[in-house]
Amino acid sequence: MGRASPLLLILAALASFLLTYNLVILVIQNRFKVERVSSRLTDPVIQMPTDLKRSEQSRRPFHVAVTATDAPYSKWQCRIMYYWYKNMRDKDGSEMGGFTRILHSGRPDNLMDEIPTFVVDPLPAGMDQGYIVLNRPWAFVQWLEKATIEEDYILMAEPDHIFVKPLPNLARESYPTGFPFFYIKPSEHEKLLRRFFPEEKGPVTNIDPIGNSPVIIQKSQLEKIAPTWMNVSLRMKDDKETDKAFGWVLEMYGYAVASALHGVQHILRKDFMIQPPWDLKLGNTYIIHYTYGCDYSLKGELTYGQIGEWRFDKRSYLRGPPPKNLSFPPPGVPESVVTLVKMVNQATANIPGWDDGR
Repeated sequence: MGRASPLLLILAALASFLLTYNLVILVIQNRFKVERVSSRLTDPVIQMPTDLKRSEQSRRPFHVAVTATDAPYSKWQCRIMYYWYKNMRDKDGSEMGGFTRILHSGRPDNLMDEIPTFVVDPLPAGMDQGYIVLNRPWAFVQWLEKATIEEDYILMAEPDHIFVKPLPNLARESYPTGFPFFYIKPSEHEKLLRRFFPEEKGPVTNIDPIGNSPVIIQKSQLEKIAPTWMNVSLRMKDDKETDKAFGWVLEMYGYAVASALHGVQHILRKDFMIQPPWDLKLGNTYIIHYTYGCDYSLKGELTYGQIGEWRFDKRSYLRGPPPKNLSFPPPGVPESVVTLVKMVNQATANIPGWDDGR
């Protein structure tokens, strides 16, 4: 075999270079196209858009708002909640701003000097049909119209929430943040929901599986949603079939539908809160919601549905606050319940005048 000429070797090398260069350019161009398409298809519930991640650098305080009545049952829960709000507000990682108890009893009560409170009117007599929670959206409508709120974001909370660590602003610009409730299932109630969420608004899966609380949302968004939330909830209550189907969570569906009607989609955060006794550990949660009773045997076994040998249930204290130094759960009871009792005891030991029974 003869040797290849130098000219032929140079031409072969040049051809190889051009082929490799063109291939690299083609890969880069196609990758860029995929990334651009992918960024447009980002689902904020699954992955936070890149441009919104940048907003984490600046502090964005939110106002904590809780609706309440002047009943003893509501008042003692608000006092504990406000104690833990103050405890967490100024710690590292917190973006908590001001606090307002929106009192929808129509008149001041004896906690006005202890907790920042804004008094609003209840619904006209008989309109709530014995479902007092219907006053919640009406209370927010009045507060948003009449109060001066400095923060651009609002956390809608409830009296039976306890902050277990400093809470940052989990919302991202036009994407509020909510907690996904396992029992809010829009897809299972499509026939009913179409009475309030017409087909031209899209599939019922556009309705998030949330209630109004806990939710962190832009004030400007809530100002638009609140009147719709009120009207939808009242219409649902007047619809006998819907009222029967949704029961005590009707107002939660009202908020979820109202948000969807305004095209608002929530980032769903399972770590927003836990609900003992079903959630066993604290994990990375921010809030304990003690809506369920906690009943256990002395062996630490859950006896839900039956009064336990040891129990903590907020409904045991409808007429007045729980005493100081509640007994600790027996061994074997989950961390979430133990922490709840510890935090209630710490609050009651440090809130001035707890024994006065306010």
